[in-house]
Amino acid sequence: MPTNKAVVLVVEDEALVRMNAVGLLQDAGYEVLEAPDTEHALAILESRTDIGLVFTDVEMPGPMDGIGLAHRIRERWPLVLMVVASGKAIVDQSRLPVGARFLGKPYADGIIVGAMAQMFAANDLRPVGLAS
Repeated sequence: MPTNKAVVLVVEDEALVRMNAVGLLQDAGYEVLEAPDTEHALAILESRTDIGLVFTDVEMPGPMDGIGLAHRIRERWPLVLMVVASGKAIVDQSRLPVGARFLGKPYADGIIVGAMAQMFAANDLRPVGLAS
């Protein structure tokens, strides 16, 4: 069923953190998909054409972390926006692909929602629930 909501994919291996992020973004008016690791995230990206932004943690189990995922996304889906977050690492912007944004944890809920809204607006996309 088509929707007018911007679609965000949350990639987080910690179930409680992922659940909280999904709820926050749904409350902000986004359609939210979720993946517990980078492998599942890539499978979702391969199966959907409507994902506008990926919100990923840096630390992930498996062979690829969130930074590697961000680079893979930029190569394969260059128009997808990205927010990369970490509570353990401070990631220098130079390690991220062009256009990706880093947020350190813990962050206030308004910070993440505001960052995503700014990114969508800068790319001429308006998520549901935001004034024009």
